[in-house]
Amino acid sequence: MTASQENQTTTRRRAPAMSPEQRRQMIIQTAIPLIAEYGATVTTAKIARAAGIGEGTIFRVFTDKDELMQACVAEALSPDHAIRELDAIDASQPLPHRLAEAAEALQAHLSRMGAVLGSLGHRGGKHPGTVRGAGRAESTARVREALAELLEPDRAALRRPPEQIAALFFGLLFTQPRTADEPDLTPRELVEVFLHGALTGDAG
Repeated sequence: MTASQENQTTTRRRAPAMSPEQRRQMIIQTAIPLIAEYGATVTTAKIARAAGIGEGTIFRVFTDKDELMQACVAEALSPDHAIRELDAIDASQPLPHRLAEAAEALQAHLSRMGAVLGSLGHRGGKHPGTVRGAGRAESTARVREALAELLEPDRAALRRPPEQIAALFFGLLFTQPRTADEPDLTPRELVEVFLHGALTGDAG
């Protein structure tokens, strides 16, 4: 055995084997961007190549392609990743900075949801089944709860309770109007309008 072969063998021995659940998650995370790009026409062979595994490995943790696609939709709709990002925001920052980071995280979450559902043809706001046991209402409630926690340090300065402000802020993000001749507001611009209204400081 050559030194190179011996090193490769040692590396393989040291690399921890993935559990079936870890492998499922790895495949799902690899597949989601491909589904957003190609929709339901994406093949398991393409997903396997992107993941650096054999196609047969997919079918050791998923019964068929349909099960994989459903798992990817559930993952894309799940608020877990967005909530983790909200929880990680430094609560010692000024409120505008916290909300700008929250807006960025939630816009990315909504964009990912839209890309996957749009590619698969789930239009009209339909929620395709449950997401880890939670429907749309429960998922939205969890995001609002995380936003309310982010607002809590400024409760005394808010006109309304943090829970209500969180619901308003989430609603603004979800329904932000878009026009062809105007660029989207940046997260900081959106927060500025939300906190201070549409008038400039010079308005009487």
